[in-house]
Amino acid sequence: MTTMSFSQLGVPQALVSTLSKMGIDTPFPIQIDTLPDTLSGRDVLGRGKTGSGKTLAFSIPMVARLAGELSGGKRRSGRPLGLVLAPTRELATQITNVMKPLAEAMGLRVTTIFGGVSQNRQVQALRDGVDIVVATPGRLEDLKNQKLLHLDAIEITVLDEADHMADLGFLPVVTKILSATPAGGQRLLFSATLDNGVNKLVDRFLQNEVMHAVDDENSPVAKMTHHVFETSGLDAKKELVQKLASGTGRRILFMRTKHHAKKLARTLTDAGIPSVDLHGNLSQPARDRNLKAFSDGTVRVLVATDVAARGVHVDNVDLVIHVDPPMEHKAYLHRSGRTARAGAEGDVITICLPTQKGDLAGLLRKADIKVVPVLVTANSPEVLSLVGEIAPYVKPAPREHHHQGGGQSQGKNAQRKRALQGDRPSTHREANPQSRRATRDGQPVRDRSGRPATNSRRQPQRTH
Repeated sequence: MTTMSFSQLGVPQALVSTLSKMGIDTPFPIQIDTLPDTLSGRDVLGRGKTGSGKTLAFSIPMVARLAGELSGGKRRSGRPLGLVLAPTRELATQITNVMKPLAEAMGLRVTTIFGGVSQNRQVQALRDGVDIVVATPGRLEDLKNQKLLHLDAIEITVLDEADHMADLGFLPVVTKILSATPAGGQRLLFSATLDNGVNKLVDRFLQNEVMHAVDDENSPVAKMTHHVFETSGLDAKKELVQKLASGTGRRILFMRTKHHAKKLARTLTDAGIPSVDLHGNLSQPARDRNLKAFSDGTVRVLVATDVAARGVHVDNVDLVIHVDPPMEHKAYLHRSGRTARAGAEGDVITICLPTQKGDLAGLLRKADIKVVPVLVTANSPEVLSLVGEIAPYVKPAPREHHHQGGGQSQGKNAQRKRALQGDRPSTHREANPQSRRATRDGQPVRDRSGRPATNSRRQPQRTH
């Protein structure tokens, strides 16, 4: 069977050359299926697993079509022509990274808009004029409500990972956003499943859409191998996790809670296995820093929670390890989809304590994963073959310790932070009433007799 080239699919030569520079010469099945329709302006419903190549499947036609529309036209402040909606900040950033080289090759500008950071830079980019906006729904709606962004010029809208947007409760906002775009525009929707209201979006906003399903709705990626490792107890599990994390390849470890993700990353780092965590409690700069360290290979172990990792699209992840089995089968499939991406092979390991056997068996049955559990220790042959070569020990960097009560500088920093945030330091009630004297603008407040007033909760007796 001869694979079609990008040129044969109708991709402009400037984009074919750019793709080649990016090391992409052969289209993936979802690109072969969808590009003839998307490039001709049809609405498309694409159903494909993460790692199937869908980011390029919508980036190529968006850039190609908008470049044609913009030629000879003038870029307008705050009025982009293309919109991509993504459920998470990480995914929005990664879509932008894929799309930017293609856009630049065609003279288009792309910007990313998401919450958790100051909007000033995003607003400035909109004012300067951008052609394509890649955004999360919440911040996009904020800027739209502030009249800093207008959607009346949008010609192409993409919804990526629509099922995840539904899981996060974004569909009402997404519906408002889509309603603000012109009815005749092209719309592309990509989703692994069509439940939780995604089908309602399709019915309302896509017109005469063509559906392309690259794989079955619940099918795991073909090149993904699943393993269930049973352990005798918690101590054996800890040893097994450390051994699985110790190889030279890139791996993602999944935990159920933010606290446990942070704790495991620290434990592994202290054991000489550099690790970073990714979860909802991190600030945006910390998330970006940790994800970059994992993406560029500075660290090879990422410890993540479910929601945070939905936006992690990093190629060449050898192992996905469910340290804590997920609660339901959709989460299992989404977690597992972080490996065996872009046609590569990968292994998925679930660690199972004796008390988890029944629940895990039911979860795997729903996910249509057939695997025989194996009772292992950290040094079992089945484990060692997946770990491969052990990476050299890396001495952990010294960690700052904050003593309870804090030193003088820590106290000053806390006061400075409270001042910046506009918070007042908390006061403790003391026996001495002098300590509860009321102040206004730093000056004592006096009662009618001229005495300093106090902050006593008891109201003063009125004399009649």
